[in-house]
Amino acid sequence: MAIHDFNAERLFVEATLAPGHEVTCSSEQVHYLLNVLRLKADDTILIFNGRDGEWQARLTDVAKRRCTLKAEIQTRPQVAGPDLVYLFAPLKRSRLDYMVQKAVEMGAARLQPVFTRRTIADRVKLDRMRSNAIEAAEQCGILHLPEVSDPVALPALLDQWDPQRRIVFCDEAADQADPIAILKQLDPGPIAVLIGPEGGFSTEERALLRSRAFTTAIPLGPRIMRADTAAIAALALVNAVLGDWKP
Repeated sequence: MAIHDFNAERLFVEATLAPGHEVTCSSEQVHYLLNVLRLKADDTILIFNGRDGEWQARLTDVAKRRCTLKAEIQTRPQVAGPDLVYLFAPLKRSRLDYMVQKAVEMGAARLQPVFTRRTIADRVKLDRMRSNAIEAAEQCGILHLPEVSDPVALPALLDQWDPQRRIVFCDEAADQADPIAILKQLDPGPIAVLIGPEGGFSTEERALLRSRAFTTAIPLGPRIMRADTAAIAALALVNAVLGDWKP
């Protein structure tokens, strides 16, 4: 397991990072660095861009409304995250924020909103999703950022899906009661986790999912969970059996 200093402040930047490279901070980053963290010239902070690893950077060219970050030492090299796609029926505002953050912490490489018959939210703010993903990565020492994909309807998703990537979806009517036993029967490889809406998939959607050779249904125990709770439970199970939690 990677050792990370959770007391160190981290900042996501878009710019390429290499020794001596300078990053011009946005107005929001200037406010955060100078007014929230109260950093001064020559203070250091960890920065990352999801591509070039993590770097110690020094504040330079500090003024009231501007500052620059100069990359000095790479503290951690870039590593690939789990090959895990998270598919989900969007929730409303704060619960969607929470679910996105937890999915990033669980290692999702792509976030894919999926509209179903019972989906509560009628639109998705992708910029907000990305902001929540960045915040989770900054706080948890994560080096990779997930791709945030445009929403798609469930039938269209299945029609265009790569059958080499298995979809594990949560279904209280799964054929077996033990999700771990079901997951252990699957071959290693690219995987996706699909969480349905509040109220679950419709009868037609469940039949559609079960008709595809690349889908596997798992239960999540004897209790009914909210969608955001189910997301954490399912992602934890998949990581433990098929993902990078294995020894």
